[in-house]
Amino acid sequence: MPKVGMVSLGCPKNLVDSEVMLGLLARQGYELTPRAEDADVLVVNTCSFIEPAKQESINTILDMAEHKKSGTAKKLVVAGCLVERYRQQILNEIPEVDYVIGTNELERVLEACQLDGVGRESGQSAEPYLYHEFTPRILSTPSYSAYIKIAEGCDHPCSFCVIPQMRGKFRSRRFESVVREAEQMAAQGVREITLVGQDTTSYGEDLGIRDGLPLLLREIGKIPELVWIRFLYCYPNRVTEALIEAVAETPKVAKYFDIPLQHSSAPVLKAMRRGSSGKHFLKMPEKIRAAIPDAALRTSLIVGFPGETEEDFQDLLDFITQAEFDHLGVFLYSNEETCGSYSHPNQVPASLAKRRQKKLMAVQRKISRRKMRAKVGKRLPVLVEGTSEETDWLFRGRLETQAPGIDGQVYINDFAGPEPRTGQFRWATITESADYDLVARLEDSYFAAPEHTEAGSAVRRDLVQIQPPVARVSTRGHAVPHL
Repeated sequence: MPKVGMVSLGCPKNLVDSEVMLGLLARQGYELTPRAEDADVLVVNTCSFIEPAKQESINTILDMAEHKKSGTAKKLVVAGCLVERYRQQILNEIPEVDYVIGTNELERVLEACQLDGVGRESGQSAEPYLYHEFTPRILSTPSYSAYIKIAEGCDHPCSFCVIPQMRGKFRSRRFESVVREAEQMAAQGVREITLVGQDTTSYGEDLGIRDGLPLLLREIGKIPELVWIRFLYCYPNRVTEALIEAVAETPKVAKYFDIPLQHSSAPVLKAMRRGSSGKHFLKMPEKIRAAIPDAALRTSLIVGFPGETEEDFQDLLDFITQAEFDHLGVFLYSNEETCGSYSHPNQVPASLAKRRQKKLMAVQRKISRRKMRAKVGKRLPVLVEGTSEETDWLFRGRLETQAPGIDGQVYINDFAGPEPRTGQFRWATITESADYDLVARLEDSYFAAPEHTEAGSAVRRDLVQIQPPVARVSTRGHAVPHL
């Protein structure tokens, strides 16, 4: 069978699609390789949400095409969001591409990778796709951590977003399917699960399940082997009391909320077709912190949206100063030709948008620095993620309030007891702080999340040693705004 190599671009949701395609290929007997130069077939799973993502996808396709020219690769397959938006252009303008696969065509990766296959696309329309607990996956994340996609698509009408065009209408996976996949992962050694979807807070609504995400968190929180469970991408008006209570009352659920607000100015939010205002948004952090004092809040914002005035931007500055988010991402508006805001008047010059981005991050840096400093001296659990090869510190890891790949890290300069191993959860004392990162000394004691017995009391369990990952693929990620 041919050797297949894959490059996965974009967000964790796209990464899950890549892992599903790899699983389908492996089950069929294909050999997988992380080295592009060793592959007979190269698959690039693309992102095209914003202009930088599109450009990265195109550049990666052209990079992989060089392996065909050198003769090492015999076939180049392009999958994902870029195909959904520019299928015909890819086929017409990049002749090196042998086959294209849309976001609902993951199972067609098998025919795409056949060396004797004919045609450059299926030619048949695809039904909306959702993988399930029996769909094979090969995880590309570290063995102790994995993503589970609980839903696909989006029904929100945001004027700046093209996701519904690429992913279709919102559709949830069956409740039992998600829980079983989480149980399977836990049995294989995964200890941290992150639930993802374009809007996780809408989970279950299309299936008639009320408070679907809170119910799902509580149920997955019963899985004995898991230590941390988190979820990403909350739609602001879907952060309900039921959700806050589920996070507060389920010990294994990370006290972490990722709520992409995009802006605080009422006129800008109205033009974005999101509604609400910063004044209303401020009530949300207050409510969450009242219920969960140590909760970490993350948001993402867009600057340079058409019509954004200096007054709107000042509103945004005042808002983040008051809200004091623990983590914040600021993105430049990308004027995509198929989004609703493409023809909006009063486009903001890119240079002005960049200045606003820089100013916002300068304010956030001060907030983050103060929050990081407040952690010095505290005793907190740390997930050890490996050696810190690019710094002077010995090891690196994360707190419960730091999501993988998007937030800061904890650098470990000293430890008691045995040398840390990747995937361990250890207690640590924070010794130093920087703008976004921390330094800690590990203790000679392990951490495991408390779990509820049938009587409801919290007990502790010993950490199960994590096994090495069974497979790896090449992944290239970049941060993009959500919702």
